[in-house]
Formats: sequence, C-alpha cells, structure tokens
Amino acid sequence: MNLRIIKAGILDTVQDAGRYGGQDLGINPGGAMDKFAARVANILVGNDQQEAVIELHFPAAAFFFELPALISITGADFIASVNGEEVPVNQPILLSKFSILQFHGIKDGARAYLAVHGGLDVQPWLSSYSTHLRAAVGGFHGRSLQKDDEIVLKSTKDLCPLIGQKEFQVLPWKADDNWREWMEKDMLILPGNEWDRLTDISKEKLLQHPFYITTQSDRMGYRLQSDPLLSVVQEEVISSPVNFGTVQLLPDGQLIVLMADHQTAGGYPRVVHVISACHSRLAQLQPGEAIRFRITSIATAEALLLQQEQHLLQLQNACQFKLEQLLHAY
Repeated sequence: MNLRIIKAGILDTVQDAGRYGGQDLGINPGGAMDKFAARVANILVGNDQQEAVIELHFPAAAFFFELPALISITGADFIASVNGEEVPVNQPILLSKFSILQFHGIKDGARAYLAVHGGLDVQPWLSSYSTHLRAAVGGFHGRSLQKDDEIVLKSTKDLCPLIGQKEFQVLPWKADDNWREWMEKDMLILPGNEWDRLTDISKEKLLQHPFYITTQSDRMGYRLQSDPLLSVVQEEVISSPVNFGTVQLLPDGQLIVLMADHQTAGGYPRVVHVISACHSRLAQLQPGEAIRFRITSIATAEALLLQQEQHLLQLQNACQFKLEQLLHAY
C-alpha cells in the first residue's frame, strides 16, 4: 500500500518527536517543529505518539492514496480537500482507495501534520524517523518529498468495509484544542544564563516591546526584528549548550529564537528561554507576526507542561476507545 506524491510542496519532510542522545556529538534533536501537533495527529489515527508523520509547509504537496487509509491533519489549517471536497483538521478521516488529498490555502498557522494509521514505512537513523536535511539522512532518503515519491504504508488492515461506497468519511470525534485558549498570548520565558548581560533598559524593552519574525527564519531559528538590545559587557561567550526555545542575543543587538533544527551549542548570549509548553504556539507563527515576551516561573512552566501532557493522555485514551469500537465492528 503506497502513498504517492503527485505534486511537490515547498518543504514537506518526514518527522517525528526528535532524535535525542547525540547532542554531545553535535547531532541536533531535530524532529517536528510543532511536536504537540505531530503527537495529536498520531493519536487521532491510533498510532504511537512517536510514529513518523509528514510535516507540511504551504504550498504543500498533493497525495494519492492507492488503497483506503485512515488519516488525520493537525497543526495549521491549509484548507485540505479530499477529491475536491473540503475536510477538517483535528479529526480522523477515512479515505477510499484512489483518493487525492490536496491543500488550497493558509487559513491559520504555519505547519500542518499528516498522520496515517499504521505509520510510514521509512528507515530510522539513530533511533529516529526525522529528516536531517543538512546531513541528508533519516526520513525519506534524507530529503524533502518530491513529485512521484512513493512512501510505503505500514498498515495491513483492510479498511474497505469501513468506507463502503463513500469517497471519504470524517469520523465523529476530534481533538479539542480549546484547553489552550486561557493561556495569555504572550510567549512565556525564563531568564537565561546571560540575562544579566542586558542593560536594564534593554531588559525593559525585551519585556514591553513586540519583536517581529523576519523572512530570514527557518527550521533552525526565527530571526526577530525590533529596537536593538544592548549588553553591559562585550566579551565573547564560551560556546555552551542550547535548545529549542533558547533566545540568543546577536552581535547587532537583535534576537534569534532557536527552533527544531538548532545547533547543539552556540557562542551568543542566551538571554531567555521560551518554555516548552509554548513551543507549539511558537512553531505556528509566520514571518511578519509579532512575539511579546513575559517572564514566568519554573513552577508555572512545569505546571503548564504537565497540563499539556495530561491533555494528550486523555485524548489518547478517548481515541483508542473510539478506534477499537470502530475496528471491531467490522
């Protein structure tokens, strides 16, 4: 059973939750930019949360399914359609054989995730399915997906009886992301090791002024534009470990937020860190959008991350129950 790319997207790659354990060797974790959305996509179709998914940027690829499949689309809303009819995000969708999945525009967000029941049959590299573009390894031949690529699907389940004569069927349960609405729009941060290198005025600017994502942004980092920030000392920083969400002060006084493909160590001052619970929202921002920072506490950061994990666990339990009922009925 194959999934065929009939039109290439701008940068669509196979990703998972990341490649950990190699940072001391200079191998960055990588993985999906929005790991929360990627995990939700897998949960909706009954996969392990660490299963490989396809990360989509717009304009996104178009896909041809040779046999019936159970899919989900999460993260950004790129106005998806199956055989010309619009389908929703955050819901499992049964497709008939010879279905075509396409994306028509950006309604919301920056990155969408496509999961298929059973997963994608790609070879792991260092225990991860994620595509490492710089090293040209992992994912699908270490590169972005191109026209006429065919990905074998792992699932061997016969889904034909579930779909019948319909072209597709949206299943009646969905992932509810309203639990995040109470969070303030500010990007919550913790002070970094070099926070006190900033002048008092620059600290106030960082917390009170908006920072705009520039077009010089990618999976490695978001370059931000605002009034330059000043440092009280000009000495160089010894290269030190960095992570997803680390915010560094560049020599020109601007900031860069490190993202999924960040380097493992850096020599720029680490002034703040975006907390893990905000990474999903951060990953869905587009160039031109503004970021406002607000300092929080480690206790709050831990509580928000725990709440996020509890939400995923509840969703997994509910979807597993629904899918078992569906599959056992045939």
